[in-house]
Amino acid sequence: MQNDKSKFKDEFKRRIYRFALEIIKFIDELLKEKTSETIGKQLLRSAISIGANVAEANAASSKKDYTNFFNYALKSANETKFWLGLLRDSGKADKTMANNLLKETTEIANILASSILTLKGKR
Repeated sequence: MQNDKSKFKDEFKRRIYRFALEIIKFIDELLKEKTSETIGKQLLRSAISIGANVAEANAASSKKDYTNFFNYALKSANETKFWLGLLRDSGKADKTMANNLLKETTEIANILASSILTLKGKR
């Protein structure tokens, strides 16, 4: 039987994976213009990097290494928010979808930031 902490970690990993799938759908629906494609590529890189870094953290060799991967994931989440906002505000993406993804990105970033503080013993 899993404890609450283990269940939360598993659900967080699933949540990040589902988020990456939603980002892929979002990018596939962008207008087929040079700027949309360029920004979409940047968004894809930063968004999937969140999940990749969380996955790498699970194979970390130390607490410091684990924390560093969470820091990288948080930086990627912040970058993702930038690209989503840019696409939304430039009118190149559906505003409702972009806002929903921004909300999810913010929640993921908050979880990562909180986890980092806990790992560093500041919470």
